[in-house]
Amino acid sequence: MRIDLAFGKTGLTLDLPPGFQYRVLEARSARPLDDAAGAIEAALDSPTGTPPLVELARGKRGAAISVCDITRPAPNRQVLPPVLRRLEAAGIPRENVTILIATGLHRPATEAEIREIVGESVAAAYRVENHYARDLASHRHLGSTAGGTPVYIDERFVAAGLHITLGFIEPHLMLGYSGGRKLIAPGLAAQETIKVLHSPRFMRDARACEGSIEDNPLHRELLEIARMARHDFLVDVALARGVPGNRPIAGVFAGDAVQAHRKGVEFVSRVMLENLDEPVDAVITTSAGYPLDLTFYQALKGVTAAQHILKPGGKILLCAACEEGCGAPEFTRMVAENASDRGFMEKILNEPVVVDQWQLEKLGLVTARAEVLFHVPGLPPQYHAGLWGRSFDTAQAAADALLASLKPGSTVAIIPEGPYVLARVAAAA
Repeated sequence: MRIDLAFGKTGLTLDLPPGFQYRVLEARSARPLDDAAGAIEAALDSPTGTPPLVELARGKRGAAISVCDITRPAPNRQVLPPVLRRLEAAGIPRENVTILIATGLHRPATEAEIREIVGESVAAAYRVENHYARDLASHRHLGSTAGGTPVYIDERFVAAGLHITLGFIEPHLMLGYSGGRKLIAPGLAAQETIKVLHSPRFMRDARACEGSIEDNPLHRELLEIARMARHDFLVDVALARGVPGNRPIAGVFAGDAVQAHRKGVEFVSRVMLENLDEPVDAVITTSAGYPLDLTFYQALKGVTAAQHILKPGGKILLCAACEEGCGAPEFTRMVAENASDRGFMEKILNEPVVVDQWQLEKLGLVTARAEVLFHVPGLPPQYHAGLWGRSFDTAQAAADALLASLKPGSTVAIIPEGPYVLARVAAAA
């Protein structure tokens, strides 16, 4: 059996031998919109739960727009221009509009990436700036949530007269689904806020996982923070399948920060959910290729998404290009210094939260109940020995080793586009 996997910008192919029960879980999606541009225009003029955007913008001296960074395939180049036209029609001059790259604690976007994110014409005509989570002085303290999270949000966003976010909705390993409130926190939050949101208090809550919204404590916390920052209007899209970095729009949801996002979540969950009758013995997965598999940090989302359909003691193979290596300095250091998953998980319970520990913590929750194998060629060799699982130079060697460790007839799920598939065992779903 030959199977193509999303991997970097080029993909890769595996040859899988007979003798196993294979189940390929494709990334299900809605049909691409015939007129995405028209759908965006209509959503802005007839939004959910708010007046049309141009009416909201009238009388405002300025606006701030939060957009995804380079690690997310959000179609900002399609969505931004009609949003900006309405702001201008409402009387907000271009010089009073700030577009903020919601980096969270990711690295800042380069000039070339900014042009890729927002488009050449917008980059040339508008102020487009990175968010810097580590610069506390550039954030405004808005108080604390009911749960005690200190709230620091980028001053440029808070100070604006109108607060807008542009995102897209997909399963998220902690928040249930991305989009909406995530473009404010962690997207525009200071690290003092982000660390609390990613502390073991939330990370080890079983409800803080992919596809979980209704009772997700982290989702509730971020909604509260977004209200404190006055989240006035959002435009979220659902994406159909496509080539890496260029996925067509399948749905547009605009308006009230809670109501419009919920409509988008309902649409995406209905389209993406893939049910299995029972858990499987092994999973071969990816991190959906470029741009999500640029770093090992981001690629781990493929592992966390796969765990929900795996038998206890099962095995997961992750194939991710990781062309930019491990990730941010703090995460890179933790990967290098923590050879034991159990030791790491015990240690962080009694120490202050360190930037990016949460991603490794999510991996530790999986390796406590499953064996994980890796093909991550862009990760420098010095880190391979410290991975909490075996590492292989080629994807084929990794797949061969995985299958050789299974009994004949074992069930193997193959997820070519990793976290873009929301898979559950039917009874649990």
